[in-house]
Amino acid sequence: MSEEDKLAAEEQMIEDEFQALINDYLNSNHRRKVEIITKAFNMAKEAHKGARRRSGEPYIMHPLAVARIVSREMGLGSTSISAALLHDVVEDTDYTVEDLRVIFGDKIAQIVDGLTKISHGMFGENVSAQAENFRKLLLTMSEDIRVILIKIADRLHNMRTLSSMTSAKQFKITGETMYIYAPLAHRLGLFAIKTELEELCFKYEHPESYAELSRKVEKSAQERYEIYESFAEPVVKALDKMNIEYEMRARVKSLYSIWKKMQAKGIDFNEVYDLFAVRIIFEIYPGMDEKKQCWDIYSAITDIYKLRPDRIRDWVSHPKANGYQALHLTVMGPDGKWIEIQIRSRRMDDIAEKGFAAHWKYKENRIEEDNELDKWLKTIQEVLANPNPNAIDFLDTVKMNLFASEIFVFTPKGEIKTLPLGATALDFAYTIHTRIGDHCLGAKVNHTLVPLSQKLKSGDQIEILTSQSQQPQSEWLNYVTTAKARTKIEAALRRQRRRISERGQKMLEEFIGKEQLDNTLYNKTLNYYKTEKREDLHYGLGNGDLKLPDSKDKLLKQRETTEPKQDNLFVRYMKQAMSGFKKAPEESKSVAVAEGNGKETVGIDNKSVYKLQEVNFKKNFIVAPCCNPLPGDDVFGFITDKNEVEVHKRSCETGIKLKSSFGERIVATEWGDYKQYSFLSSIVFTGIDRIGILNTILSKLSEDIVVNIKSVNVTSKDGIFEGTFHVHVHSVEDVNILISKIAKVDGVTTVHRALI
Repeated sequence: MSEEDKLAAEEQMIEDEFQALINDYLNSNHRRKVEIITKAFNMAKEAHKGARRRSGEPYIMHPLAVARIVSREMGLGSTSISAALLHDVVEDTDYTVEDLRVIFGDKIAQIVDGLTKISHGMFGENVSAQAENFRKLLLTMSEDIRVILIKIADRLHNMRTLSSMTSAKQFKITGETMYIYAPLAHRLGLFAIKTELEELCFKYEHPESYAELSRKVEKSAQERYEIYESFAEPVVKALDKMNIEYEMRARVKSLYSIWKKMQAKGIDFNEVYDLFAVRIIFEIYPGMDEKKQCWDIYSAITDIYKLRPDRIRDWVSHPKANGYQALHLTVMGPDGKWIEIQIRSRRMDDIAEKGFAAHWKYKENRIEEDNELDKWLKTIQEVLANPNPNAIDFLDTVKMNLFASEIFVFTPKGEIKTLPLGATALDFAYTIHTRIGDHCLGAKVNHTLVPLSQKLKSGDQIEILTSQSQQPQSEWLNYVTTAKARTKIEAALRRQRRRISERGQKMLEEFIGKEQLDNTLYNKTLNYYKTEKREDLHYGLGNGDLKLPDSKDKLLKQRETTEPKQDNLFVRYMKQAMSGFKKAPEESKSVAVAEGNGKETVGIDNKSVYKLQEVNFKKNFIVAPCCNPLPGDDVFGFITDKNEVEVHKRSCETGIKLKSSFGERIVATEWGDYKQYSFLSSIVFTGIDRIGILNTILSKLSEDIVVNIKSVNVTSKDGIFEGTFHVHVHSVEDVNILISKIAKVDGVTTVHRALI
């Protein structure tokens, strides 16, 4: 194909994609504003002319794809579609926000400006900058939610085209996605997008597990279909008699959620019984009582099948904080298997799939739909008003409320309040008002006095007892789980500390004389009290922990010492939380790492794959203690300050944080062959107790191979035993062989590898 033909084909491809976008828009419920979308497309096409993506396709295909996600999958209108088309124009070309304001008006320019601000290293090499960008993202989000919706669409398209990236870059992007974008999509109710983001991360991080699970799910499709058919037959007859328009279908769980369940419970695919759920969606018409209709369908189903009472979830009466509404129940199917059923109206289904964007569609006659989301945005604004100076803590504080499950509790007057699962009486106090939280003395739950650390359950009624003399205590931070409470307590403690420090400084100045208190004397005073920082000195004096001497001569006679330079907050946190990693002063494309033979090899290229191997009984890597990976696990490398490659499982929680925070220090790795060096692993097994079962297991293990067992721990209660082996192995394969041997012993019911 000639160059001209290629260009003509590309031009046609771009035009077809634009037409598809316009068709998506015209099929939506929005007003017809095609001209502004066309104008935005023409400007973006001209601005990105000649630019190409890493995959080789014209760059304009990316903004077009993002705009299609915004229109078709989120249901947003012309303003958002235009902003999506223009989202990279200011960052990558000579156009400015002012140019956009003149051509498209304030709204579109403001959204593009917000997107440009947060795209500069949203997760940069410097974590403090990352937290700063995250603050910007949240601030822009609280001003206009469409900024974050377009940002999520941008990330979704990048994830869909991730195959053109290097492995190390893929790990960095999947880390960011799992750490921030998937939780944000969940919190905004974008379930379809959240599921796809998690699925794509799973596909790139664990390709073999992903492929194997896909095969198994496909293989069991016929069996699932038969279970569904025998379940559905009497239900369809009952629903048809109710004269409602509805659709009923079986929905298979996402591969990621199946895999996560297998990992968490240490079970095999065959032991996952809730592979699919049945969804019933009914159409609504004017005057219909949706809530009553949900319960009528519930009643029809429970007349046919036996209900499992502990698995009813009524999110119709009390929607989740992200707007999700549905009635969930679990019944015993005709084949003796539990089946989960989700009952929703078409409106509820729209909101469940498209999240926040779908609220606009129903807003005219249902104003209250936005309340929970507005409350959440208000919480975000409160957290931003008192930001924690520690970068990592700040990210975690906001993130901890993104994914939390919810409980519903009551005030003494019967008002309902939504809190994250695990929230305490103190969290409730801060939810009511900051002042009530700050002066909280105790709480009564269901008229019984409880400590502030008491965890609440759905349905609890809480009364908070206050006293004006009560002040926030540092140990309160151990009692709270909500971002609002943590932020408010930290702010109050900082204010208290500042007041005490000021008092201590005043005492010192009065004791020595303000004029005489210069740097030299300060250093002598620090040396006298064996204190490193002036702030600590002032605080100790103000608090009464440090006493002033009888005479200032004692301070004057001290030898001068220089005030040591302190690491910043982030470095101190990382030292403590991540076993001594420090922030690298300069990130470079290649890093020096010590090889196993003791020689130093300069220039590890994080674009290529680093081989994990042993030479002369020494490894050229270290095993991360947080997840203890074995050869054969899906892993990645993190280059530490000591120039060592630290190996983490790709699913490791600490690893996800590292991937999203230190993209330039991530390296793709592959396992070598390990015959000399061994790794410690743990195997947990349970079963029905009988005399001599442990001997049987041990003799089975040592049939064909020599097993190096470090320790054995077995407990038995009421005829059931549980045992743990700590064994030295060379790879995951060794562990799997041992597991299959234990599983063959008569009486053993479950066996799996566990974290040490």
